[in-house]
Amino acid sequence: MSLAVASACCWLAMPAHAQQAEGAAQSPAAEPPAAPPAADAVVTVSGSRIAARGFTQPTPTTTLNADDLAKSAQPNLFNTIAELPALQGSTGRTTSTNSTSSGIQGLSSLSLRGLGPIRTLTLLDGQRVVGANVTGVTDVSQFPQLLVKRVDVVTGGASASYGSDAIGGVVNFITDKRFTGFKVNVEGGQTTYRDDRNATLQAAWGRAFMDDRLHVAVSGEYGREQGIDSPGFGEVGANGRSWYRNTAYQIRPLSQTNDGKPQYTVIDHAQQYQYAKYGLITNGPLQGTAFGPGGAPYQFNYGSNGRPTGTGAVTGCVNPFCVGGDLSGSVGAGTNLAMDLERQVAYTRVGFDLAPDHEIYLTTNFGKVKSVFSPNPGAAKNANLTIQCDNPFLPASIAAACAANNITSFQYGTANAGFPANINVHPTRQMERVVLGADGKFPLAGKEWSYDAYAEYGRNRTDILVHDITLNARYNAAIDAVRGPNGTIVCRNPVAAASGCRPLNIIGDVPADPAAMAYVEPAMGPQQHTRQTQQVASFNLNGEAFSSWAGPVAVAAGAEYRREHYSVTGDPYGNGVSAGSPNTPDYPADPLLNTAVGNNWYAGNYHSASGTYDVKEAYVELNIPVLKSATWGEANLNLADRRTRYSTSGSVESWKIGGSWKTGIDGLRLRAVTSKDVRAPNLSELYAAAVVVNNVVSYQGNTITVQQRTVGNTRLRPELARNTVLGVVLDRPHWAPGFSVSADYFDIKVDGVISTLTAQQEVDLCTAGNQEICSAMVLNSPTPTSNYVTVQAFNLASLRNKGYDLEASYRMNLKDLGLPGRLTLRALATRTISFLTDPGVVGTIPSEGAGSNLGGTPKWKGLASQSWDTSQYSLTLSERWISKGVYSNEFIECQTNCPVSTVIHPTIYNNRMKGAFYVDLGGTYKLNEKATAYFKIDNLGNVDPVAAPQANLSFAINPTLYDVVGRVYRAGLRYSF
Repeated sequence: MSLAVASACCWLAMPAHAQQAEGAAQSPAAEPPAAPPAADAVVTVSGSRIAARGFTQPTPTTTLNADDLAKSAQPNLFNTIAELPALQGSTGRTTSTNSTSSGIQGLSSLSLRGLGPIRTLTLLDGQRVVGANVTGVTDVSQFPQLLVKRVDVVTGGASASYGSDAIGGVVNFITDKRFTGFKVNVEGGQTTYRDDRNATLQAAWGRAFMDDRLHVAVSGEYGREQGIDSPGFGEVGANGRSWYRNTAYQIRPLSQTNDGKPQYTVIDHAQQYQYAKYGLITNGPLQGTAFGPGGAPYQFNYGSNGRPTGTGAVTGCVNPFCVGGDLSGSVGAGTNLAMDLERQVAYTRVGFDLAPDHEIYLTTNFGKVKSVFSPNPGAAKNANLTIQCDNPFLPASIAAACAANNITSFQYGTANAGFPANINVHPTRQMERVVLGADGKFPLAGKEWSYDAYAEYGRNRTDILVHDITLNARYNAAIDAVRGPNGTIVCRNPVAAASGCRPLNIIGDVPADPAAMAYVEPAMGPQQHTRQTQQVASFNLNGEAFSSWAGPVAVAAGAEYRREHYSVTGDPYGNGVSAGSPNTPDYPADPLLNTAVGNNWYAGNYHSASGTYDVKEAYVELNIPVLKSATWGEANLNLADRRTRYSTSGSVESWKIGGSWKTGIDGLRLRAVTSKDVRAPNLSELYAAAVVVNNVVSYQGNTITVQQRTVGNTRLRPELARNTVLGVVLDRPHWAPGFSVSADYFDIKVDGVISTLTAQQEVDLCTAGNQEICSAMVLNSPTPTSNYVTVQAFNLASLRNKGYDLEASYRMNLKDLGLPGRLTLRALATRTISFLTDPGVVGTIPSEGAGSNLGGTPKWKGLASQSWDTSQYSLTLSERWISKGVYSNEFIECQTNCPVSTVIHPTIYNNRMKGAFYVDLGGTYKLNEKATAYFKIDNLGNVDPVAAPQANLSFAINPTLYDVVGRVYRAGLRYSF
């Protein structure tokens, strides 16, 4: 109790959106909240399947109502939900923008407790939604958002109530099922840098017919956020952003760390010395020669007073970076900060009352989300090219220098800045979903029971197209040019020349030959086409079975069948199937390409796969009053059990035991819940596409060549979690009727975590005696070419996340101070004490993620708001806070007298990473009874993101935690009648 009150006092001036401490929501609305429900009202809560009088859940649930969502004024509800402190590690349009092949680009998926979207169950009206990715996670951008009247975030294990994937909790979007009238929302905005322009148009209409028996609601939405395009090469931020500094790790070899100096140093203005913007000779006597306009050679400026050694190294620099120098070829700043994202959503619900208490309904949901982004400019080649000295594109002075130094070739690196267009990725997700259902209530044995049943069919089609990207073999053939017998420049390889190769000049800043570019970058680039379907049949029943001396005993029970299927098809050049067939006319056969394995593209090598599984499950949940006393208060016991059978992994049980005690002390409530939760392996983990490459592993002291067969694992078992929450709530005591505060401790342990190992890690585990791993390989075949290692996911790792949530709110009527309206202060924060990940692999140790700000779980994440609301206008100030942290908890920080660095515990000069504090301002003004104008300014101080060093220069920021867009202005108009 003292902890809760003390924390509340500290937080009253800070974090925000209220958590549902009781069965009735304490929402973070900027408008004055509605009066709490009467004592005999039926309150439905998402922490449980129970809907009964007086029930108060033991599982904490944060609720945002329609006013809260409107006040956030975001073009996508995903952005509002992801700001809640318990949401950590969510993916959106600013994450994965440096990735071509991840498949999650443009996917708005929510993650609770940093456990990942795959361990957060996202529902629409308590119903599952077909996945928008092969991992099965949903895309919130495809949901109908204008008709959402409430979002419940269950911050605790809920598998017993809702099924698989609810290890971190549940996010449930509740729509207004009987909306009547018409409303429209128009919004637009842009950043302070005049980019990422966005526009939103939403409209909804609803009406009742046939004496209020037929209810029809329709909504349509269009939204466009134009993104932040790549500025190209060099240490230049997009559109005037000056914070980008090419931050990276400079890493000394492990063998040199016995000198008392740290192995890692964080540097700004990192200069990659293995390539230059338009080409650099990286080895041999000509090392350090770069090429500029027209191919003219010049001496490259390495920075750090670096001098080339002729062996590939550079004095004064640590591979692969110098500091300063010619930064024009840097590619990190060229990654889009935010994707161009377009939403089109249509939703209808038609309900008909067969009788006053019985309804049948049909809902349809169409959602199409298109995004576009560039992962990086050019196509950097890090000193891995060989240029022959007789290449006719070389300046005469370089050819002469080759002869003078008696060399016939040299190593070469280039950012390929001469390419006319950057790589651009185009993911499109399109969902069609239909639900036919019935709900109602009926009397039984003198009690009222309610039911709901539905059948759902959902389909999601995901198409990822990549343009302006090279085929590796064609690029290598095109740059290896020679002068032909008639003096023309041709490709050296006669097989390539016969199949259409056109020579490409990459020596210096010269115009790219369109014919050569068409050869190395064919019009049809990498493609991935995924089709996912979901079929669900569900029935749920709940009511009060009987009454005891302490109150009614509530029961919920139900059964569900679910079938999940996916198929994914990659293009022939990436997948490795035969090209040139009638089915692949856009991908002609090419003798240079690997038709067996694929992997021919610079990036985006998608492979084909398919799989299906089905689930049968049943559950029962009880709410049992165990105490009702004027002195000792009231107490409830909540029990749930679910039995589930998966067609792939067999049967598993999940359960929940919880309780809530409304003590005799005014306003004080205690709650506790512990549960066993599960996550079944998803379709991708079970049926991942097969990819075969050659590799080498060390086995019994020998290095042997093996086939590395990467594939899904149909023998995977469900992940099993133990989730415990202990909480204390002080809710509106008589001595402070506007004050509420809560504190909840959580402890989540997940065993059998599904993770993929390297081929060598699997061999080491097999040698250590793991028979399951041994069954995935053959290492002693009498025919050496028959040796293989199957690289796949196994249930080996474990996770444990511990921490606590704090929430406080205070409401007061300002009329006592002679002012109009009401003042509302709210604060919400999550403290992650520990987040341990144990890979379960030989030679590794558990790693601590809490406070590692390169990841997704800072030690503290907070949200706060202060709202002044009147009948005419409102003004809301809010704050978002991320605590300072470290780059990695495994680093040992030291400047001198450092211990010898190890793989597990490297040494680093400075292991401190700054936090962030953002202030947002919003307001509304009621123009008349039907129209309200509003504005919102996010990141009012235009706080720059904190640099996030990597071992390369791919991005150097962390958009999972930090705001990378900058100050944003938005304004809009809502109209309803």
